[in-house]
Amino acid sequence: MDTNYHTIAFYNLENLFDTFDDKFTYDDDFLPNSKKRWTEKRYRKKVRKLGYAISHIGVKASKKIPAIIGLAEVENKLVIDDLLNSKFLKNTSYNYVHYDSPDERGIDVAMLYDTSIFEVINSEVFPLDLFDEDGSRDYTRDILMVEGKLNGEHIFFIVNHWPSRREGVEESEPARLLASSKVLKIMNKIKSEIQSAKIIIMGDFNDGPFNKSIKQLVHAEDLFNPMEELKSFFRGSLSHRRQWNLFDQILFTTNFFEY
Repeated sequence: MDTNYHTIAFYNLENLFDTFDDKFTYDDDFLPNSKKRWTEKRYRKKVRKLGYAISHIGVKASKKIPAIIGLAEVENKLVIDDLLNSKFLKNTSYNYVHYDSPDERGIDVAMLYDTSIFEVINSEVFPLDLFDEDGSRDYTRDILMVEGKLNGEHIFFIVNHWPSRREGVEESEPARLLASSKVLKIMNKIKSEIQSAKIIIMGDFNDGPFNKSIKQLVHAEDLFNPMEELKSFFRGSLSHRRQWNLFDQILFTTNFFEY
């Protein structure tokens, strides 16, 4: 088995909230006295189970922990620190990039990286300018860009958690198309400085491989989306109303295949 493989992953941690009340966000559902009864015991159990899952991603092929993991739905730095200090990750060499976003629920994206393999050069967040019908600002997750060297190779990562379908697929589609356009602007910014930049786009896009927002990305930048081959009636990254969806995806610029 070739052990020169490195695993790159994305994981939506699904409401990884701590048990403390943040007065500036809508996190009331995840408090000990809420209907969900989000106690310290339940929180620690979830953190431990997430750590176990992360520590096993790609291990069969690479024989080691993932080099890069994009994360969605983390409340703050505290929950990431707790995750990295949990039973199955505490002896790893992970660090992370995280910025607080203006999301109304207080959930952000982040990126874990193995410090023995990946060196961060630069990181930046890009907000989405969304507005409600009355013209007021609709605050959502920022898009995270991390530039660095993976095993000496210069690579850019763009981590996403696009607006949800809560208001309806068609009604909410313009917001995801805007997010898609924002990613294209970020890529253009990168390529204006490094024309042959290698870029990996990952995230929970709340759209599948064949929705307009993803197709716009793929066609505009000639990206490779391996998830196009994974979608089927019997599998996906989440199931809703007995239907599989593939919202969690990782896309690559095609220069990864050049030698």
